[in-house]
Amino acid sequence: MKRVVVFDWGGVLMRTVDYRPRHAWDRRLGLPAGSVEAVVHGIPAWAEAQRGETPLEVYWEAVRRELDLTAEELAALQRDFYSGDRLDENLVALLRGLKRDGMPLGLLSNNSLDLRETLTTLDLDGLFDACVISAEIGVMKPDPEAYHAILERLGVPSDEALLVDDSAENIEGARAVGMQAIHFTPGLNLRPLLEKWRKGLWQTRKNEG
Repeated sequence: MKRVVVFDWGGVLMRTVDYRPRHAWDRRLGLPAGSVEAVVHGIPAWAEAQRGETPLEVYWEAVRRELDLTAEELAALQRDFYSGDRLDENLVALLRGLKRDGMPLGLLSNNSLDLRETLTTLDLDGLFDACVISAEIGVMKPDPEAYHAILERLGVPSDEALLVDDSAENIEGARAVGMQAIHFTPGLNLRPLLEKWRKGLWQTRKNEG
């Protein structure tokens, strides 16, 4: 049996740990807390960008219009918005250890086309045996096609793949196609769970988190 582990990106490997830059923009624009984030990640153009239907520059122009920003303000927002995001280096170290032990790894992310560049910049592009980004295939989790895409590229049936994702909806989508899944939350100790999976000691549902 060829067991593989598939990871989500945003909310798992890359997480927002400092919301102060985003809240500062709420105050700057005189909006309730969380308003700017609701626009940046909530307008239809963001979902379109994640499906590869809208170029990023068109998406950001939609953000500019929605928040009534000048071009200079938009540039500052783009600089600030993700400045509180951090890569989970401990989790990356765990993944590198799994890879050294022969565990195939996949990445399945609802994200825009620039994720590839981000992975290269962070020296993570060689960590995954297969990488599927929604903007490249035109569908997003929890669409079954997204899960089938990563399974096909990894060359495994669904019951030999374990998904680690922070979205309950995406977890249910994975289970619906026959994958195992762990609902990731910050602070969750993944190491023993992934070791059980690697060693074939996994018990369905009991360890899914």
